[in-house]
Amino acid sequence: MKVILIKEVDNLGGANELVEVRPGYARNYLIPQKYAIEASKSNVKQLEERQKVVAKKEAALVAEINKLAETLNNGNLKVSAKVGENGRIYGSITTVQMARHIREQKGYEIDRRKITIVDEVKEPGTFNAQLDFGAGKTVDFQFEVVAE
Repeated sequence: MKVILIKEVDNLGGANELVEVRPGYARNYLIPQKYAIEASKSNVKQLEERQKVVAKKEAALVAEINKLAETLNNGNLKVSAKVGENGRIYGSITTVQMARHIREQKGYEIDRRKITIVDEVKEPGTFNAQLDFGAGKTVDFQFEVVAE
């Protein structure tokens, strides 16, 4: 029996997938638990429309990520920090500071939870960071720490 999964089911598939299962499994478990619906002609047509919409959104997201990656890699992002007499930074560079500097210098509003600082920042210089958009889509970029 063919069913369309509504939610992800372990060892079977993800949401919005058309899968073949045994009739008893579908009738007694998947459909009553709202994990799947029967794959009728109208439901399959709706699934195809949903997949087209998801593909368009995915393409728009990829285009936006590529544009952001080009902007971040085009010019160096400068982050200012207070530096002591021995040349070391007071405190550390945080993702909140990174998000603020990206907003001020590049014009993109980035959630701080998506930013990961790869290198340990102890003194002024050039360091690596990463933006994680989920679903395996990441952008690596460099930022420069300058003394205030």
